[in-house]
Order: sequence, then structure tokens, then C-alpha cells
Amino acid sequence: MAIRAFFPTLIYHRPLGAGGSGRFGRDLADECAALAVSDEAGQRWSANNYLGGYTSYGSHDRLHLVSSLFASLRRHIDPHVKAYARRLGYDLAGRSLDMSDCWVNVMPAGVVHSLHLHPGSVISGTYYVATPRGCPGLTFEDPRLSKFMAAPPRRADARPAQRTHVTYPAAAGNVILFESWLRHEVTANRVEAERISISFNFAWA
Repeated sequence: MAIRAFFPTLIYHRPLGAGGSGRFGRDLADECAALAVSDEAGQRWSANNYLGGYTSYGSHDRLHLVSSLFASLRRHIDPHVKAYARRLGYDLAGRSLDMSDCWVNVMPAGVVHSLHLHPGSVISGTYYVATPRGCPGLTFEDPRLSKFMAAPPRRADARPAQRTHVTYPAAAGNVILFESWLRHEVTANRVEAERISISFNFAWA
């Protein structure tokens, strides 16, 4: 059949590597928890913008520049970003993609992170620190959705590449990367335990 796929949306999903488990992962979890308790500015920002949860996005959003542990996380993420950029076919012309932002998210039961994107960045992503059984994954929206007009709905058995929304499960120790223009969300956490993640952006430097 003479049908070819064009304009793909590529999403990268892999374990962080040797540094993503064991002591390193536990140390990250401890530092995230300590920040959520001590960051009063972040707590105030979250009370207005991240209801019921905590994020350091409005207070400490460059943790890789102030914490040796988060700087180590950046070094582990860098090879994944380079591999993803190659698959995307980016022509960086002697320049590089460098981490520009890095922040913590803590989602207790009932917390939602609604659809959004990351303006001004090239590649964005998340590293999962703690993912209790049954916690929500990361849902992506087809970027063409607003252009579908009179298109019929997709069948329930449609391939993932043909669906309007696709969800990647959250698994501790994994990193997920996507182009920053791609809208995404985290639906309500339905379990009592906290879902903890570290989000980040990479910019063209």
C-alpha cells in the first residue's frame, strides 16, 4: 500500500542509566523532600499555581546550578538529550543544547498538572524520582488536534501513533524527553503516596 508517514512526533523514553538507581536515586528523593519542606517561597507560589502540591518552578528553577546532586543528574541526562537530538535531525551548527531550567514537582493525592507546553525551550523532559503504584503517567496531545475540523473520532483499537492522546507510564529511574512545543499534562494523582519528579528544559546555546 502506497502510504507513508510524515511529520512524526518523536518522544524519547529510557532508564536514566546506572546513576538512576540505588544510592543516587535515594539521595535525590531526600533532597526533593527537604526542598519541599524548607522552600517557603515555593510553597507560596504553589498555593496559587499548583494547588495541593509543591513545585520549585516559581522559586528554585535552576537547581542544576546550585546543587551538586542536581548537577550530577544533568550530567546523566546530557547523553540522552544528545541521542534524542540526533534522532530529531537537528542541525546545531557547532552549537549545543544546554540545560537551562531544572525544578522539583511533588504531587500528593488529587493534584493535577493541566495541559501546557514549555515556551522558549527546545527539548523538555522529566526524570521520575518516586512513582507509587497507580500514580498517573505523562499524557501527550496530538499537536495537530486543532486542525482536525470534521475528522471522525479514532477507533478504540487505533495504533498509538493515530490517537489524539498518548500516555507514558511514570516509572522511577526513567527519563522522558519531548520537544518543548508539545502539549502535555499529568492527570490527577489517585493514590495517597506522593509522585515526585524533576522537570527540566534544554535551550539552544
